[in-house]
Amino acid sequence: MDITLDKQDDQLHAILTVNLTEADYAPAVESKLKEYSKKAQIKGFRPGKVPVTLVRKMYGKGILVDEINGLLGKSVDEYIKENDIKILGEPLPVASDIDFDAQKEYAFQFELGLLPDFELPADQAVTVDRHKVSLDENTLKETYEQLERQFGETTEPEAAEAGDYLLGKLRKEGEEGEGRMVMLPTNKLQNDTDKFMGAKPEDVITFDFKSAFGGDAKVIAGFTGMSQEEAGSLEGPYTLTVEKVERTTPAEFNQELFDKVFGKDIVTSKEDFDEKVNSTVLENYDRESDNLMNRQIIDKMLENVTIELPQEFFKKWLLRANEGKLTAEQIEEHYDDYAKELKWSMIRNKVVEANELKVANEEIVDRTMQKILGQFNMEMTPELEESVRGFADNFLRQENGKNYVQEYEAILAEKVLENLRGKVVVNDNEITAEDFRNQNAG
Repeated sequence: MDITLDKQDDQLHAILTVNLTEADYAPAVESKLKEYSKKAQIKGFRPGKVPVTLVRKMYGKGILVDEINGLLGKSVDEYIKENDIKILGEPLPVASDIDFDAQKEYAFQFELGLLPDFELPADQAVTVDRHKVSLDENTLKETYEQLERQFGETTEPEAAEAGDYLLGKLRKEGEEGEGRMVMLPTNKLQNDTDKFMGAKPEDVITFDFKSAFGGDAKVIAGFTGMSQEEAGSLEGPYTLTVEKVERTTPAEFNQELFDKVFGKDIVTSKEDFDEKVNSTVLENYDRESDNLMNRQIIDKMLENVTIELPQEFFKKWLLRANEGKLTAEQIEEHYDDYAKELKWSMIRNKVVEANELKVANEEIVDRTMQKILGQFNMEMTPELEESVRGFADNFLRQENGKNYVQEYEAILAEKVLENLRGKVVVNDNEITAEDFRNQNAG
């Protein structure tokens, strides 16, 4: 057997050629033929007494092809590992005319996409911004109003009054289709309020959207699901086909509400409740701020790391790996996104390797246990630990270990970003929660 690697001028594409002689595959083929002759059940012959010549005539070509394919796969993999060749995806076989009936020696070629080496930016060479969020009066007011609604008693009255919500389908007048489902808050109306008062299911209300809400894009975006940009550009009359009216009696701030929000007896006074609400809201903003910073780190790393990819091979490999799912046209259209994803994967792997980042099994189990507790709004106690660990173990074994791999990858990704955060300059920018929401709204 002889294997050669011929790199193209760009050093990103290569052809791997495997030359096989009869001596490379014949022993394995003969062994397989004898094995078949012992097991084959052919009419006219006793089990184990089928002549090898007959087996060769009936199954020889299939056995030859299988053995050569197995030998090729093993040999190519070993060559790539032994020579530490970093490749993209998998080798792609080059089409050729092979005559397995007549040939004794074969030459098989594989196309490789080579991944180049690259350098990460020097420490402190990249700068990112992080929002340091403080709570403002409007945010706290909205938070408490939301808690009052969420845990209040909801009824469906026959006709709408001030403060009710109208669930229905919103559509621009004259446009085709049913429209989008919305929960319109009458307490946010600034004009044409009388059109909505007394509304009943099946009523159709025609109104000037922009005028009704005073052109407040933030409010409109909040209940329509539009971006603020879309909401700010609305013009002309709209119709709301009412399906039902909802009225909520605000929840009282008492121990029953405290338990519903944070769990039984976690807080036992209004003062403790206020403190817990503030800290929870701030934690959420901190988490969101960190997520934005992490995305910025990824973008900045991609901007500051030069990686040339084997573009033509990458497109071929994407098409082969996603056969029936992606077309060549779709790959071409979204190639920049695929390239960014691959480059970030390469950067991430280099950080893992350079810093010997690892994920322990206990970290995966602990993370899963915390997620389970979070779903039920519970805190860990010695009495709960054994049963929660059992739930976690069961979850991680499901999907043939797929859940375990996902948790592993998530923790490793966090460690990579944590490592990079320590190597970039982070500028903290003071900002109120309200301004933070407005700045980062769609």
